[in-house]
Amino acid sequence: MTHDHDPVPRPTAAQTEAALHPPAGRTGGDLVIETLSGLGATTVFGLSGQHVPGLSDALRRSPLRHVGLRTETGAGYAADAYGRITGEAAPLFLPAGPGALLALPALQEAAAASAPVLAVGPGGGPHGCSHEPRFRDVVKSVHTARTHSQIPSALAAAWESALTVPHGPVRVEIPRDVLLAETALPVVTAMDATPEDVVPRPELTAVAAHLLSTAERPAIIAGGGVVRSDAAGKLRALAEKLDAPVVTTFGGKGAFPWKHPLSLRSRLEDRHTLDLLEDADVLLVVGSGLGALSSDHRAFAPRGRIVQIEADAAKLEAHHPALGIHADARLALQALLETVRERTDPTAPERVRTVLDRARPDAQGPDLERRLLDAVRAALPSRAPGFWDMTALTRRAWSAFDARHPNTMHSAQGAKGPGYALPAALGAAVADPTVPVLAVSDDGGALYTLAELATARQHGLDVTWLIVDGGDRSSSPTDAHGGTAGAAPVRPDLVALAGSFGVPAVRTAPETLTADLTEALAAPGPSVVVLPALLRTCDPTHL
Repeated sequence: MTHDHDPVPRPTAAQTEAALHPPAGRTGGDLVIETLSGLGATTVFGLSGQHVPGLSDALRRSPLRHVGLRTETGAGYAADAYGRITGEAAPLFLPAGPGALLALPALQEAAAASAPVLAVGPGGGPHGCSHEPRFRDVVKSVHTARTHSQIPSALAAAWESALTVPHGPVRVEIPRDVLLAETALPVVTAMDATPEDVVPRPELTAVAAHLLSTAERPAIIAGGGVVRSDAAGKLRALAEKLDAPVVTTFGGKGAFPWKHPLSLRSRLEDRHTLDLLEDADVLLVVGSGLGALSSDHRAFAPRGRIVQIEADAAKLEAHHPALGIHADARLALQALLETVRERTDPTAPERVRTVLDRARPDAQGPDLERRLLDAVRAALPSRAPGFWDMTALTRRAWSAFDARHPNTMHSAQGAKGPGYALPAALGAAVADPTVPVLAVSDDGGALYTLAELATARQHGLDVTWLIVDGGDRSSSPTDAHGGTAGAAPVRPDLVALAGSFGVPAVRTAPETLTADLTEALAAPGPSVVVLPALLRTCDPTHL
């Protein structure tokens, strides 16, 4: 059999000459940098001033931008946010030893949010320091290159894995001696690591379309998968074609317009919202695994037929029996749009209004919390992203904050550890310097990550850090009656601390928060706004 087209590219004479005579002095680290450049990377995250054997020197010789943070955890959070904002794989260089393990909470956060992160570092060999079993518990895949010739292929495979839906963090381990040793291999050129689409099965789409088209009371739960696959427009089109109410999960905030007549917003812990969803005869769940945060801590008990679209096969039908469709949310919604029959239900907007009206007057929290969220919303530009630590205000914002656009509200939902907001916001500012970025922490979380103010100042990143200073109650031991035991915790002056880094800071009040935040967000470079306020912890039973 003959072929008119040869699929194998032939090197030119110049390419052959260059391959036969590579530059001298290159190492395994250079092969890593060359491969990442060939895959399309432009930015690498890691530690500031910390050397990863073989990689740091090669990085200095390359055109790649190195964004150095002060902790491995912070570098991981920054890479996670960069991946979320750009949709590109974010290279993260980690050292060997305990330093690599410090990045695990950040990789867990990236896994929960399906953010593509490529964690590269020493390991996987007799002279490496392999933590592969621990990484395997968190990342999508682990790839090992034990020789120079294996480095490009291992990185390409990892890159493809990170960008195959569901996106997520991956780990590449290369022995230290391989990274440091000189190589005579040719310079790595452009690499092809295009992920394959995860398409829905047509017979399953046909059944789902029939169920939705003939339903009397359809409803939709939209999760983070809709945001990650950039499918908000298709979600809205399908909801309008079906006249189906839509609620978003906390990870899916912004996937559906907040003030749309069919929008149940994101009040997943409101009993009236859950009643409507449980009463649906056909419930479409798209881009959500219906985990604890998306199902009122598993109290959710739908009575109708469930159609679940999920790119992560492990989450498909994991908590509720369903017609499971393993697919990318965007492709599945497009297939449904092409196959469902239009239905009209004039009662749907009325039922949505009834649910929203029946919500308790304090569903957004007490007056103070409600006013603070309104103040933040008024100050934050519509398309500016915000990154929220796990705080009392964040807990309210999950249900009550209008994200306005997809991919603009991010909170710690994986490891849920404090110290996420600021370094993640720095990564977002690197990804898109055209809009300001907001970070929200309380005083306890701020103390986890103050060092990253040096990173913000060093790179001049347009990040405003709102710190709600409630007195760091979490660090006060309590007695059996709930009172504070022992001495009161030391409370630093957060405004003075920010100033010591050369970062402008202001102490505000609820009445001036909008004005102070607006001014800080409009100013170039980093800034800090400290709000002394004692907020109530959210009780879901009060929503």
